[in-house]
Parts: sequence; structure tokens; C-alpha cells
Amino acid sequence: MTDEIEAQALPLLRQLPDASREPLLASAIQHRVAAGTVLFEQGELPNFQIVVLSGSVQLFGRSIQGREVLVEVVRAPDMIIPAAVVSGAPYLMQARVPESSRLLLIPAALFRDTLLQDPLLAHAVIGSLAQQFRRMVRQVKNLKLRSSVQRVGCYLLTLSKRQDTPGQAVLPYEKNLIASELGITRESFSRALASLEQAGIQVAGQTITIADAARLAAACQPDPLIDDSASETTLQR
Repeated sequence: MTDEIEAQALPLLRQLPDASREPLLASAIQHRVAAGTVLFEQGELPNFQIVVLSGSVQLFGRSIQGREVLVEVVRAPDMIIPAAVVSGAPYLMQARVPESSRLLLIPAALFRDTLLQDPLLAHAVIGSLAQQFRRMVRQVKNLKLRSSVQRVGCYLLTLSKRQDTPGQAVLPYEKNLIASELGITRESFSRALASLEQAGIQVAGQTITIADAARLAAACQPDPLIDDSASETTLQR
């Protein structure tokens, strides 16, 4: 019963009338997945609209030659690639679970049918798509407008703020994946961390101590139109 109440409270569903919400929940599956689980491969057609209830899902892109990059991390209570589900098009990325997570799986065909019939669900999906598009624009700006050192410094400041630990940032996953997400090599990530030691950071494994946030900000020049994505959630909530 607790899981059902939690699903009803999702931003995607909580504003829907019972006539729309109840059939979606009756057909949905709540799925607990272990770390390392691959949810789908790029090129596959969506069978479900997946919503993250707890934990997170990493989205990877892979080239024909086999090179892999981390594109985005989706966290609760967001939807995973609704653009593919709504359009019925193949996924452009692989989804992999980095930690024990709980997911809500809504059949894709039912989700699309309900979307056509219920303007409140359409509004919620538009909000999610707008939020994800804006995150992608921020990511492109980050990759194209900044040096590797600036990207790493701003990443640490953003991470510290998200973790609510002003004096430190704990890297959430392996450094090679973070480097991939930032569009640099593992070696470049290490060099950037070493360079930022002059701005007062100290590296001890996965924990980065930020001795002087203002000094670090002066070195990497954070920009709210790139780094501050907290306001994006208002579209869905």
C-alpha cells in the first residue's frame, strides 16, 4: 500500500483525475533493480515509460567502434527518456542502474493513449521534456564554452551544493565515469583536479575538500545559466 501511495504522489500522476491515474497504476509494475542492471540498450524500442521512484539511472551513448560515454544521470522522480516513449522511436542511449533503485514501469502503448486523452498528463510530460531539453542545453554549453579545469571546478561546486556539504564534495561514482560525463579523459580529469589544488581543494579518494568555495569559484567561474538547474524542477512540480 505504501508503494501505491508513493506512485500516486509522483509529479507525473498526482494531478490526474482518477479515471486516468487508476488505469495507469493498475497496469504499471513497480520494479526493484540491483546495481549494474541494464534496463535497455540503445536502438531498442520502448516497451514502458519508466519513472525513477528511488535511486538513479545512468544513460550512456556508444559509438559503432564501441566507445562509451555517460550522457546523463536521471534521478527520482524523473521519467527516463519520455521523448522515445511518446514518439515510439528507438532509444538513443543505453540505461544502466548504478545503485539499488526502484522504478515504476507503465506500458508504453497505454501511456501514449492516455497522453492523447488527458491534457493534464500531456502537460506533465511537456514539463518533463522541457526540463530535460534545458538540461541538455546546459550540458552542451558546459562542454563547448569551458576548459576542462573550469568544467571540473564547476562540477565540484554544483555537487557540493546538491549534497548540502559546503566544505566538501563526495564523488558519486567512479572518476572515469565523471570524466566521461564532463567530456574529458580520465587523465584530463586527474590533471584538472591537480590544477585546482591551487584553488584550495584537497583530494582524498572520492572525497574532495573545498577549503575556500569563493576561491574555487574565482578559478572556474560558475554561471547560473549553465550550472544552476534547481529551478528546472518547477516545471514538473
